[in-house]
Amino acid sequence: MLKGLGGLGDMAKMMKQAQDMQGKMAQMQEELENVLVEGVSGAGLVKATATAKGELKSLDIDPSIFNGEDKEVVEDLILAAIKDAQSKATERAQQEMAKMAEGLGLPPGMKLPF
Repeated sequence: MLKGLGGLGDMAKMMKQAQDMQGKMAQMQEELENVLVEGVSGAGLVKATATAKGELKSLDIDPSIFNGEDKEVVEDLILAAIKDAQSKATERAQQEMAKMAEGLGLPPGMKLPF
């Protein structure tokens, strides 16, 4: 009569694994807030620092580029540095998620979170 209940232990194990993964994901998200990446443009004239979650933390602009006639160039360099930092942040977050997935025994290339 209870023959079909033999899989409940497997279900409990799966639920525990899901809870563990959820905890690890929360921890990973927290850690990504502390990982900094730097985007650079104009051969280092403009540097943007962001967290691996993509939050811009600082912007460093070499004073030599402040010339009223070069306003558009400066704006472009700032945008390029920010985009570079955001791109590196995304890449770093993906690397960290891949490490976590590997640690959980998930197949390579499996995207987290699901």
